[in-house]
Amino acid sequence: MEETMSCKIIAGAITVLLASAAPLAAQDAGALSTDKASKAHSSRPDYSPYADRKFPVQPFFGDTHLHTSFSMDAGAFGARLPPRDAYRFARGEQVTSSTGLPVKLSQPLDFLVVADHSDNMGFFPDLFAGKPNILADPTGKKWYDMIKSGKGAEAAIDIIVSFSHNKFPDDLMYFPGTKAYRSAWHETIAAAEEYNEPGRFTAFIGYEWTSNTGGNNLHRNVIFRDNGDKASQVDPFTVYPPNGSDNPADLWKWMQAYEDKTGGDVLAIAHNGNLSSGLMFPTVEAFGKKLDAEYVQTRDKWERLYEATQTKGDGEAHPFLSPNDEFADFETWDKGNLDGSVAKKPEMLEFEYVRSAYKNGLKLEKELGTNPYKFGLIGSSDAHNSLSALAEDNFFGKTVPQEPSPERMTATFVDNKQTGVKIMDWEVGASGYAAVWAEENTRESIWDAMQRKETYATTGPRMAVRFFGGWDFVAADAEERLPAYVGYTKGVPMGGDLGAAPAGKAPTFLVAALKDPIGANLDRYQIVKGWMEGDGTLQEEVYDVVWSGDRQPGADGKLPPVGDTVDMANANWTNTIGAPELIAVWTDPDFDPSEPAFYYGRVIEIPTPRWTAYDAKFFGTTPLDGTRMKVQDRAYTSPIWYDPAG
Repeated sequence: MEETMSCKIIAGAITVLLASAAPLAAQDAGALSTDKASKAHSSRPDYSPYADRKFPVQPFFGDTHLHTSFSMDAGAFGARLPPRDAYRFARGEQVTSSTGLPVKLSQPLDFLVVADHSDNMGFFPDLFAGKPNILADPTGKKWYDMIKSGKGAEAAIDIIVSFSHNKFPDDLMYFPGTKAYRSAWHETIAAAEEYNEPGRFTAFIGYEWTSNTGGNNLHRNVIFRDNGDKASQVDPFTVYPPNGSDNPADLWKWMQAYEDKTGGDVLAIAHNGNLSSGLMFPTVEAFGKKLDAEYVQTRDKWERLYEATQTKGDGEAHPFLSPNDEFADFETWDKGNLDGSVAKKPEMLEFEYVRSAYKNGLKLEKELGTNPYKFGLIGSSDAHNSLSALAEDNFFGKTVPQEPSPERMTATFVDNKQTGVKIMDWEVGASGYAAVWAEENTRESIWDAMQRKETYATTGPRMAVRFFGGWDFVAADAEERLPAYVGYTKGVPMGGDLGAAPAGKAPTFLVAALKDPIGANLDRYQIVKGWMEGDGTLQEEVYDVVWSGDRQPGADGKLPPVGDTVDMANANWTNTIGAPELIAVWTDPDFDPSEPAFYYGRVIEIPTPRWTAYDAKFFGTTPLDGTRMKVQDRAYTSPIWYDPAG
């Protein structure tokens, strides 16, 4: 594998002595033309396999979905750290959390998007500061006085109830175009500009558009490729009238208007379809309008990625939809919508999860000409405390009340008395990160990789994962220590497309994974396939491609579990099972060249302690019955699609 996929460190130097050729005269050497030099160079192969590489050789890890005190709900929860502190923390600095705890990452992130909610952005910092526009309103003055008198929690509840029930005072609404709103947005931009350091750390400009009508999550994070000179020419799109909307189609119009005005580039990333009451991935109509060619084309244009895993549950697959997949039930949130106001019904699930969206996308492409769900995958945090701290042993929660404390093991996150939907704090997951294969750590390079979908999601670990598809990979390619060179030469990377199959050939895949350098060994690398048969029937299959140890599939075709080394009492494990790296070539044994299909990789770690186990040890608390104490973290690659007509 290349240097980012290898455990070897090569030290020393090689001295090459060139003799037997008379040196060029100084004037001849100086006169050697560029054309002659190029011809001389092209007449021999390069010794260095790393010279003139034109493909990404490093995965960059980051978070595209972090909230600070500038977000309405984060401020109400108690977040006090502004965007600058979020960037400082992501770059590797130690900060003090909103609850007064020192916190630092084990290793810095490569990039971060502060994606504060666009609605009422910046209200809470102004309230805490007692800005004149806040104190001039009687309700604002009341809230400020409550906070100053030590009743901040009561004030926060009153504020959020008023905001969510459309009873918020008009004079306190921060609408785009107003001085208060533009001040917050420009401060957000300024923070990203200050901490963006090309080549070392990328601070993206972005925000979250938060469609949440009826408590149904249809949120999107908007990420700018551009610098502040362009992003500052507009205000973010919001949900609230007079100029906002809860319809994603109107967000896409805003995005088009931005690009038309500035010549810039933006993309949108949806998340938490599992909390959308079956509305995230429609197949018939959206917002009362039947899906048509314009809808599917526009969605495909703007929504290149999907956030498949985060603190509010994993969205790759569901056991109801994939009963034969023993790894489908992972950090599942399937009790209701975002606020618990609508209980989950089984018929909603098909339109909430990645794998079923991928399958339905094949059918929609046949019907309407474009696949609207041809998106790549990332993970991110959705943390609301300015801290992208997502390691199981360093998890600072989703919100400020969920920062480390003895209480968070037994506290309630959602408790809707009317519907009976109840979610405990222990159900919040320590997930996840976006992994991007890019040429360099810059806004442009990372954004471009997102646009072409050369990305994968992880639930927290920083494992390096490769996934290539083509027609000519052979078993010997898995012995190559430069898999990317072979992968890009013979095929396409994750996020890519395969056209019509050559006669007599089935698609072949080169897969490779290297463990997180300070994390757990790997259990297995799987390929998930979905396809559409000639009569329109949608199918799926999960294949174990390469795994650790000498295990063999049983009579049922299932691979035995990898084992378990978790020491629960001490919240520890050993890497005496599993493998540090996995690499193989796999050929689809069930390929039908007439059937459109998709393939994506899923890499599973060995069992390790979940954050709840670390809490139980550190605080000496007794977990509630049913608390998940172990986890098998994982990564999901963006798919490679096969189109028999393409």
